[in-house]
Amino acid sequence: MGGTGREEGEMRKANNRKWNSEESVRQRERVRSCGHCSRRWVSTGVRGAAGGALRQVQEPDPQASPTPSPPESQPSSTTTTTATASSTTHPFTLTEPDLHNMFEDIKKELRSQFELHDIAEYYFDGQGKAVRPMVTLLMSRALNIHLHSDNRLTKAQREVAKVAEMIHTASLVHDDVLDASDKRRGKPSVNCLYGQRKAVMAGDYILSVASTMLARIRNEEVLVVLSQVLADLVQGEFMQLGSKENENERFAHYLKKTFKKTASLLAYSCKAVAILSGADEDIQEVAFQYGRNIGIAFQLIDDRLDFVATSSEIGKPTGADLKMGMATAPVLFACEKFPELNPMIMRRFQEPGDVQRALELVHQSDGLEQTVFLARQHCQEAIKVINSIKSSPEQKALITLTDKIMTPVK
Repeated sequence: MGGTGREEGEMRKANNRKWNSEESVRQRERVRSCGHCSRRWVSTGVRGAAGGALRQVQEPDPQASPTPSPPESQPSSTTTTTATASSTTHPFTLTEPDLHNMFEDIKKELRSQFELHDIAEYYFDGQGKAVRPMVTLLMSRALNIHLHSDNRLTKAQREVAKVAEMIHTASLVHDDVLDASDKRRGKPSVNCLYGQRKAVMAGDYILSVASTMLARIRNEEVLVVLSQVLADLVQGEFMQLGSKENENERFAHYLKKTFKKTASLLAYSCKAVAILSGADEDIQEVAFQYGRNIGIAFQLIDDRLDFVATSSEIGKPTGADLKMGMATAPVLFACEKFPELNPMIMRRFQEPGDVQRALELVHQSDGLEQTVFLARQHCQEAIKVINSIKSSPEQKALITLTDKIMTPVK
């Protein structure tokens, strides 16, 4: 029995050495090829002025990445074995054990005096989709299997997942203040309950606690990567306040804004856990591009829902983007068929009847269909890059997730 165990151990070591010396070379070549492909935008099927302006918005790395160190060795108490995970590739099922206590852990980090604690933890009730931590955790396990044939999470990777959710939630609190929203996730918004001043301070507090948690990871490269997300969120908000006069530049402006406001957090969170897994620059790029593409696809579908879903389905008023003066993908695509939308965009739908007329024109055009088409292209890009790593339940779940993102349009 003991001899058999030693032989199996030696066999695993030999297999790992063989995979590292031979397969990793082939994997890197596939990744490098796929990375180049992911930087090119395929505009087939996207017509007119908007189509001419479409291109992939590739955000450059803030810094080049040195060779990373191996990940931490200690497993978490909630480790899910590969044998157990192989029974399903559903992303929510695979991450449920990891997410189970996440919101309670975040609430403990946010403990404070006075009303600040109540306000800060208001959205951490487990009722959100938790897409960002879910993707981060799946990517962590997928890369740990790819690189080490071990799907155990490190403590630092778990912390990145928590920080991702905290940054996202703080941005929601601030967005509700800026947009004067009175509803979020089907219940009164923080600013509606506590007022704008307290809501702003609560959002700031969540970010400060998240920054402290990030510093405790003690990885300078991860700190730099995730700090870029905060800069992108602010820049994206400023970009949302304006629109390009040149019609051919509007879609590029919209896609870049979408990356900064939505996809940046997913892209850099995936890259952060790749760094913590000990990945090289090629694999870090795979993680980044996967997060970037599903982030943009997710936002495109969300922008479409603003025109077709009911208030109860999306947890906020319908047509909210138009009422706030924002021209999203469905409107920009509709401009090709109905140029009268262009002056409405420039005046941010502020004249009487603009919002209703824009809604009608979008539904009379193929703007909604083109938005779905574009989202599917980004999902296909995400699948392409994640297929360059070793197959595992978590890797397959990341592929399945692209289908879940598209579910609202099926």
